[in-house]
Amino acid sequence: MDERDLERQATVLRQELRQLRNEQGVTQTELAERLGQPQSYVSKYESGERRLDLPEIRVICVALNVPLRTLIERFESAL
Repeated sequence: MDERDLERQATVLRQELRQLRNEQGVTQTELAERLGQPQSYVSKYESGERRLDLPEIRVICVALNVPLRTLIERFESAL
């Protein structure tokens, strides 16, 4: 797996997280409040300035009331 493939996968993950947030009708600010983080936290991971680890992704899913499995299935489908 090369760097381009990893970057493509990171982009797909960001897109899926943003789409889930939008589908829930949640703004970046609202999600940040649920996470106990500043709005810039959400903005940075959605724009690719910051990468997330799995525990952070899980917490985001919990805050959106979306099972982690759903995100993973969508991610795999989008790839």
